[in-house]
Amino acid sequence: MCGIAGLALKQGLTPDRKILHAMLAALAHRGPDGQGVHVADNVGLAHNRLAIIDLATGDQPLFAGPSTLVANGEVYNYIELREAHALVCATGSDCEPPLHLYRRDGVAAMAQAMRGMYAMALHDRATRRLVLTRDPFGIKPMYIAEVAGGIAFASEPQALLAAGLVQPVVRAEARDELLQLQFTTGAETIFAGISRILPGETVVIADGAIVERHRRAALPEGGPVAVTEEEALSRLDAAFEDSVRLHQRADVPYGLFLSGGIDSGAVLAMMARLNSQPVRAFTASFDVPGAADERAAAEAAAKAHGARHTTITVTEAEVWRELPKIVAAMDDPAADYAIIPTWFLARRARQDVKVVLSGEGGDELFGGYGRYRSAMRPWWLWGRRPRATGAFDHVKDVLRDAPRTWRDGITAAEAATALPGRTRLQAAQAADIADWLPNDLLAKLDRCLMAHALEGRTPFLDPAVAEAAFRLPDSLKVRRRTGKWLLRAWMARHAPASKPFAPKQGFTVPVAAWIGGVGDRLGPLVAAQPGVAEVAKPDRVAALFRNAAGDKHRGFAAWHLLFYALWHRAHVERRDVSGDVWQVLGG
Repeated sequence: MCGIAGLALKQGLTPDRKILHAMLAALAHRGPDGQGVHVADNVGLAHNRLAIIDLATGDQPLFAGPSTLVANGEVYNYIELREAHALVCATGSDCEPPLHLYRRDGVAAMAQAMRGMYAMALHDRATRRLVLTRDPFGIKPMYIAEVAGGIAFASEPQALLAAGLVQPVVRAEARDELLQLQFTTGAETIFAGISRILPGETVVIADGAIVERHRRAALPEGGPVAVTEEEALSRLDAAFEDSVRLHQRADVPYGLFLSGGIDSGAVLAMMARLNSQPVRAFTASFDVPGAADERAAAEAAAKAHGARHTTITVTEAEVWRELPKIVAAMDDPAADYAIIPTWFLARRARQDVKVVLSGEGGDELFGGYGRYRSAMRPWWLWGRRPRATGAFDHVKDVLRDAPRTWRDGITAAEAATALPGRTRLQAAQAADIADWLPNDLLAKLDRCLMAHALEGRTPFLDPAVAEAAFRLPDSLKVRRRTGKWLLRAWMARHAPASKPFAPKQGFTVPVAAWIGGVGDRLGPLVAAQPGVAEVAKPDRVAALFRNAAGDKHRGFAAWHLLFYALWHRAHVERRDVSGDVWQVLGG
């Protein structure tokens, strides 16, 4: 797990090391354990290391003949690749086998062989090409920008901004997506001139320009395959055990983010099966009476599996003190209120471990969201497409202009993923996996954990698990208005104390209660921020914040504006966000 950056320029140009070091400085939080810079011909590569595997000899860049590689992430099946292909490696790094596979079999074979989370840059001096590749689910980020003389890339947009390669200009279309959806879609980011390497995409650059693009799909093609529940449970058990086993590979201590839900509970059950020592588990709770609190369920699961369990309480005072830093970590913005507990959990977990596993992807692969049940029904039976309305469709007259094109990216994803043979449920799942998963959930996990130099791993997001889950019959995903049926059945067999068929509670953060309690003071400050004043009516913003408590729609909209105000200040205005909310917004 690391931060990477680089420049691929036209032939005859030499990358400026000062620019490479400026990008590394902006990515220092991602890798405090080492640093490497390599310039050859017209390509420069830079790497900050968070040492997880091969602590002694795993520094990067890695070299093999005329090829050089820097990577952010982990290739979990590196041992199998080394053995199956009889690769002779100079280090024990998980990223060296892919380098040798590239040299022997080419970029397509390399990308297809890897199981893991990764964003890699590989410079081939023999062919004068730079290859950028990202894992199929988009667990690890990578961004590119056209710059003077060629192309720059980095693990985070803020590195491109900090180096002065791109100016922080907001795209109005993406801003509207953010306010309505809480995340942005597709290849283009909220910053004009900065785009994402898409999940599963491989980009080849020569002479300072993109010359090839290829994509590896995260999901298997085709509709549901007939299978009995017993056979499906057996396949799931084998695939999930293999995935968790691989995801535990590390030369440093590891643990688990544990909620009271099915997904992290399943990961805990499997980790307990595979580990002889107690699993270290971390749970967040809140200090607001009546808030959805998963502490009791998490404690019961931890006790049932003999885990070493730590619970933190996120207080309102801490939130107001730390929120500017939390939001600033989300340079590619996702206004998911789960960034708050995730950031605090990461800070606590880093005291004991350097790696945590988590349950992201379970809902998307096994059909857990309520919106999937609606999407399964045709319109004449009150079926409804997911995300039919945005946050400000429920709160009128706050924005100066009603967003009109905010759903275009979601519509494009729905069209692209509704492949022949797929059911309505599969299409909804695939659309979420295309955009919501990488650009919200995984972005949140990446930025909040990397802010504390903590690696996050997601064993559900593995090709073998996807193969076992995505093409299940709809009835093994959703049955009797209950989602994730097969995963619940697996839990009933292997972790019955978790009560897997209890109603899904859903994870909420009490942002409306927090905002409502200080709305009179906070609303005018948010309304006065340049980013918010550009898009919203100040008097209506103030009124929205005064009345945020007790109404989920007003609370949600107020949270989006608060997030955007802080984000805009950090990444567009480029102003200091080192104080608490009141100091930052009032300064």
